Amino acid sequence: MSARPASTRSGFAPTLRAVPTLLRIGFAGVVAYRSEMIVWILTTNMPLVMLALLRAVAAEGPVGRFDAARFTAYYFATLVVRLLTSAWVVWELVYEIRQGTLAAKLLRPLSPLVPYATDNLAALPIRGALVLPIALVGVLWAGPERFTHDPLSWLAFVVSVAAAWAVTFLVMLAIGTLSLRWESSLSIYDLWIAAYFVFSGYLLPLELFPPRVLAVVRWLPFRYLLSFPVEIALGALSRREILLGLGAQLGWLAASALLAHLIWRDGLRRFAAYGG
Repeated sequence: MSARPASTRSGFAPTLRAVPTLLRIGFAGVVAYRSEMIVWILTTNMPLVMLALLRAVAAEGPVGRFDAARFTAYYFATLVVRLLTSAWVVWELVYEIRQGTLAAKLLRPLSPLVPYATDNLAALPIRGALVLPIALVGVLWAGPERFTHDPLSWLAFVVSVAAAWAVTFLVMLAIGTLSLRWESSLSIYDLWIAAYFVFSGYLLPLELFPPRVLAVVRWLPFRYLLSFPVEIALGALSRREILLGLGAQLGWLAASALLAHLIWRDGLRRFAAYGG
């Protein structure tokens, strides 16, 4: 029996009813493996490494507009955004394709995309609880004046972080689905994450890039996955710039959703044609 997309066999209402249960199951799984999450958070320490290096550089004098306190605020905000917007669906999907367990999920009345999403979303409350002390340390160390005091900017920050997570999840989903065509698509993800580290502001604030490079980077999606919400939190953007940035984020969200949909549909056709 060939597997066809579950989305063609299930309606929106049953899916919506299943989401709360799936979130509870996902949350229970996260609680059961909370030690692994703590280890993951502890190993996500590159912003702290860069902070130590650049605070030493800033001790000799500001780098652009960044002094030691601004670097502290920047890298703590970067660490918080990175931890809140991460996902793991690419590894889960590639593993299930390799093991053949995706076929069983495709025979269920609910699209496997829904539990993939709820499993990742269910981790956010625990992530938030673990990230809160990091954020407080950053605010106390850098000083509250280094962060925006505009309530609307903080609301935009929350929206921006949510959009960044969604784009990250959808790109991971699209890359993971490519394993339905190739033996493994993780090498593609390795290229994506390498570009993310360089062009998202994860390692170095984007405004310190040479102007010609920055002009190109601003057209790439990576800024909107990390640097843009960080810039909002630091009060580096006007309300007009925030609105334009949110519009760009929504554009990348729509593009990544379309890409994931097309790759998923094409992959399932191929999967079914070969007796998946």
